[in-house]
Amino acid sequence: MAIDLSHEIGHGTVTYPGLPAPTICDFLSREDSRQYYAEGVEFHIGRIDIVANTGTYIDSPFHRYRQGKDLAALPLDGLVDLEGLKVRTDAPAIHADVFENLPVENRAVLIETAWSRHWGTERYLSGHPFVTAAAARLLQERGAKLVGIDSLNIDDMADRSRPVHSILLGADIPIVEHMTNLSALPETGFRFFAAPVKVREFGTFPVRAFAILG
Repeated sequence: MAIDLSHEIGHGTVTYPGLPAPTICDFLSREDSRQYYAEGVEFHIGRIDIVANTGTYIDSPFHRYRQGKDLAALPLDGLVDLEGLKVRTDAPAIHADVFENLPVENRAVLIETAWSRHWGTERYLSGHPFVTAAAARLLQERGAKLVGIDSLNIDDMADRSRPVHSILLGADIPIVEHMTNLSALPETGFRFFAAPVKVREFGTFPVRAFAILG
């Protein structure tokens, strides 16, 4: 059974404060395409103008570090068919003790805060739950393969040093932000997938994140 963990992206969808929403339009409409094909045949070619940090997306090390792995350099075995671990917490600041006794090694650790219920509203854009630097360091030291969260940012936006991005991406641990529907997952017993397109010199891109149960 497949569980979708991604937000939809539409024309005008706002993901992050200060970043432009995507523009989605026709490059070639069905009507205009008819001149190129046989009678009764038509195609649509769409066009999208989008910043990388839109919808549910993955951060590669290049997002934070100039010499870090870009999207094209990310190994697939760190993005797909990962053993998953879901961690549920109501804490506004997610500290290391939340993960202290959990089997995070070689797993995609997905943090459910229920913040995604505010998606598409002004509430979503501020006051979100975040992971602390100490928690990120624990996840890095204990070998997490990937870390995801269902809130606006894995870091505290008030901390301009962005320690969680710095620690995890510095250790080649990708980050998936703006997830949703994590409540549909068990704590364990699922495989996680979040592969972006293979773009050079790009650090972030939307993904269709999902999990397979069983």
